[in-house]
Formats: sequence, structure tokens, C-alpha cells
Amino acid sequence: MIDSSGVIKVDTWIEESDLYKCVHCGFCLQACPTYLATGLETESPRGRIALMKAVNEDRIPFDSGVERHWDLCIQCRACEVACPSGVPYGQLIEATQNQFKSKERLNFIGKLAHEIVFRKFVTSPKMLRGIFSLLRIYQNSGIQRIIRRSKVIRLISKKLFRLEIKTPYIHGKPLVAKNQTYKAVEGNKKKIFMLSGCVMPLTHGNQMRSAIKVLNVNGFEVQIPEDQVCCGAINSHVGDLDTARMLARKNIDAFQSKNECEIVNMSGGCGARLKEYPELLEEDQEYSAKAKTFASRVKDIHELLIQSEWKCGDSYIDKTVTYQDSCHLANVQGIKDQPREILKCLDGVEFRELPSANICCGAGGTYMISEGDMSSKVLAMKLENVVSTGAKVIATANPG
Repeated sequence: MIDSSGVIKVDTWIEESDLYKCVHCGFCLQACPTYLATGLETESPRGRIALMKAVNEDRIPFDSGVERHWDLCIQCRACEVACPSGVPYGQLIEATQNQFKSKERLNFIGKLAHEIVFRKFVTSPKMLRGIFSLLRIYQNSGIQRIIRRSKVIRLISKKLFRLEIKTPYIHGKPLVAKNQTYKAVEGNKKKIFMLSGCVMPLTHGNQMRSAIKVLNVNGFEVQIPEDQVCCGAINSHVGDLDTARMLARKNIDAFQSKNECEIVNMSGGCGARLKEYPELLEEDQEYSAKAKTFASRVKDIHELLIQSEWKCGDSYIDKTVTYQDSCHLANVQGIKDQPREILKCLDGVEFRELPSANICCGAGGTYMISEGDMSSKVLAMKLENVVSTGAKVIATANPG
């Protein structure tokens, strides 16, 4: 949206008129986590759009101060649900971030880190597996314990320290996509394919296998195609739309030959990106129609189970449980009731609704590392509500 001169330039997947759909009503304010954490208009969707308009009309220059307010957006998209005017805020902020990248405002270290993390590691399943194998060794060999006790990382870099602290503990075996098939336990209601994602199968392999068992018990035969890659959400959020589009094309190709079977996923953030491939590839003559067909096949696991009249199971779980909405599952996919229905169905579970469950927890994928201070402020508000429920378990539908 912002060209080399600092003027708003419309990205191929949005209209400039979308900038001016915002009527400044303020309905988005109480849905925005960064506004609730700061009380600042510039940290609200309305304020950020006002800055976009001001830059577009050449009333203010595009500089690091303006950029900072856009950077602090978690991109939870709760504002879109609250907005009566239908402002496509998610597309606006992603297109804006894409222009940051094109202006090359990062320093050398920032550019190098961006290139390695978002264009090398995230786009290569083999590289990611290698990185997480090393991480497993680091965590289990005792090296991590020594490093943390020495506090050397805190002295080197605050962001590196935050990254080390918030890196999930790797336990259990990863779930590697290699075209394997998991047979249905009872009958064969339907064959489905799974897009497992990039990081989730490496950090939550055991949980994903458990979810596959649930699908099998409910009559689904699950196959995991091996040519799939990251959904592209991470790249979209940091403004690298070119790489996001490249990943989208690869996934469409990986699943195109798999008939018209539904594609299940277990991450709210990934599912939202997959279902928005038509918007992402709207101007791509070769893939536009393919993207629409692909997106129509995507189902979140909760959505799929409820539609199939799932079997609740016989296990007794004597726990008080609350549920935190996955931002992109609720705000983008509109899936709110289904996860709650499943939890309430479980024998022994006492379900307690979480106050303001629709408000973001502050994680935002890599946001909790890149913007740790704001992330912590948002999390502190969330934890107050969690404690108020008295629940012993917090359930959610997104790995991060």
C-alpha cells in the first residue's frame, strides 16, 4: 500500500476504497487488545487506519513512528467482528506490512534474520525438522539448564532471552508428513486429508496423533500428503506476501490430485490462512480458481466433528475447564460454539465460561517474541480473567 515515495499504493488483493470504509464509530475499541492494554487511540484499529489514511493523503510522512503503531498490532482481527462497516482490517494491515518489507527499512541484521527465518526455515520442512532436532538436544542434554543459570543470554540480547524462555518444550515424537494413512477404527465414513502445518507437528506431535485417533474413531480415514508446506500465515503477518503466495501455491498443488476430499487442520491460525487463499491469490490467473476450490475443502477439526455428529467417548475427565477462543478460529473462521460443545460433552468436565474469551491472549505467533512487552501486558489482562473462573484447565484450539 505504500510506494517508494511514502504514499499509499494499493496491493493487488485490496481496493483503496477499503481504507475509507472506516467511519470511526469506535465499536472496534473494546475488542482490540492493544487498545485495552494502553488506552491509546493510535494502538486501536481505528487509529491505525487513520494513520494509513493520513499517509495516503500525504498529511503526515511515513516514518518509523507511524510504522511502530502498525507493528504493535497483534492481527487478532477481533475488530472485524465488531465492525458494522465491514472494514477488511486484516487485509489492510497485511498489505501495509508488505510495504514495510518493500521499503527495506530493516537494518542488516534484521534483513538477514528475516531472510533466514521466514524465507529459509519456515518454507523448508526439512530445515525446520533439523532446527527442532537440535532444539530437542539443547533442551534434554542439560545445556539449556546451564545456559539459563548463567543468564548469559539475557546479557547478550533481550529478544534472544525472550525467544529462549518462550520456546516450547519439545517432547514426544514429531509428526512428519510422509503420505501416511491412518485407518478408521469403525467402518469408513469418509476419507480426509490433513494439512499438519510447519511448527505444530514438531512441537505438538503427540497431541496431533491423539486428534487423529479421535477422527479414526469417528469413522474418518486420515492421510497426510508429504509435499505440503507451511500455510503462509507467519509470512503474511510479517508482510512477506510474495513468500506467502508461493507457499499457498505449493499447498494447492500438494492437495490438488487428492480428489475432492475435505482437508482437515488443527490450528485456528493455519485454517484461517488456508480459507483465505482465494483472496491471497485473487490476481493469480493460474491459481485463482484453484484457490477457491481448495479453500472450499478446508475444515477445522472441531467444525468437522460437530458436522459429523461425533462420538463423545467413554473417558471420565474430572476437571474444571475453561476455553480461550483462538483468535483466527473465532474471528476469521467464525467457529466459536463447536469447541465449547465438544468440551461440554466430555463426561466429568465442569465447563466454566471465560470472561472476555474473545479478547486475544497476546501470543500472536511470533508477536510474543518480537513485541514481548506489549504481549505481556495483554496476557496479564487475560490471566486475571482465567483466575476468576477457578478452572484447573485452559483449553484452546491453536498452538500459539
